[in-house]
Amino acid sequence: MSPKELSYIEDALTHEQFLKNQCDEAMKCLNDSQLISCVQELKATHQQIFDSLYKLV
Repeated sequence: MSPKELSYIEDALTHEQFLKNQCDEAMKCLNDSQLISCVQELKATHQQIFDSLYKLV
């Protein structure tokens, strides 16, 4: 893997981590159980993407 490709993956990992953190923050502000469930699913999706990218490194 080239240094440039590694840099792209590192950037993507940082973005996925940020999105997971945003989901956590959103869940703190929500009262509707359906919205909380939706955000939990989004967070799980971002975790899966993060894990997939991490395996590439």
